[in-house]
Amino acid sequence: MPDTPAKLTITNLSNNQSIEVQYNPKEFSISKSVSWTQDDVPRQDVSHWSFGGGHPATLNVDLTFDTTSTGDDVRTKYTDFLIGLLKIDENKRDDKGNVLGEPVDCRFAWGTFLSFIAVVEKVDLTFTFFLSDGTPVRAKAKVSLKQKKDETEHAPQNPTTRSEARKTWIVREGETLDWIAYQEYGNPAYWRHIADTNDLANPRGLRSGQILKLVPLG
Repeated sequence: MPDTPAKLTITNLSNNQSIEVQYNPKEFSISKSVSWTQDDVPRQDVSHWSFGGGHPATLNVDLTFDTTSTGDDVRTKYTDFLIGLLKIDENKRDDKGNVLGEPVDCRFAWGTFLSFIAVVEKVDLTFTFFLSDGTPVRAKAKVSLKQKKDETEHAPQNPTTRSEARKTWIVREGETLDWIAYQEYGNPAYWRHIADTNDLANPRGLRSGQILKLVPLG
């Protein structure tokens, strides 16, 4: 077993910026529900049930940020990033190039336990410790996320201008497969398509300068 807990990472899939935080909860809860419609049937003992589909999973996490060892402003280093996930992203567009007028998608990942493409619904911040000049150096955050896409599935492969991917992509420091897929195909779930195309044994092990082949979605 590892000596230290895996860090929790939240990545803004619009600009690939992310934060990492130590995370070792006593318990971890995810809520998932589906919809059923009940239709009463005359002269029958049991109603007829129709499945209405699944609702997005929801996730609530409590995070603690501490910069007392460096004296950095905890807002600049961590909490401003979280608030930014709630702001309208003018660069987020649909397949026709129209501005969607909505906040960014993000990727919530914690070790091998969970990888979760989501939108942030709510952030509650409490600042708990300050330097003598008022700079906050410790904060608690309650973050509510709602599932946006299922990473185990590929989205429908409708022909769009974004599906005509460039032939190669040179990886820069800090780039991830899901972010590259989001930029090229408009859906981070297509990271599997890139991984399969390039025979990547470790999709999370990209290195700066690595050349990836990006082919149109089949």
